[in-house]
Amino acid sequence: MILGFSIALILFSLLMILLVLLHKGKGGGLSDMFGGGMSSSIGGSSVAERNLDRITIVVGLGWFASIVVLSLLLKYK
Repeated sequence: MILGFSIALILFSLLMILLVLLHKGKGGGLSDMFGGGMSSSIGGSSVAERNLDRITIVVGLGWFASIVVLSLLLKYK
């Protein structure tokens, strides 16, 4: 059981990294250095961006839940 939740936590962590990197830059940070500043002047949020936000929230909730369950399993082992 602990091994399964550990693997799930690793997968959720990798997905979170990927999803956060896919988000559009919002201003003068590292995203502007790589060309993200030019596309941020368009404005508005498309359907793809909203879906990406929703997927990121769901994966974040799964990541948090797997941390809580794994910590409870390790505590009451």
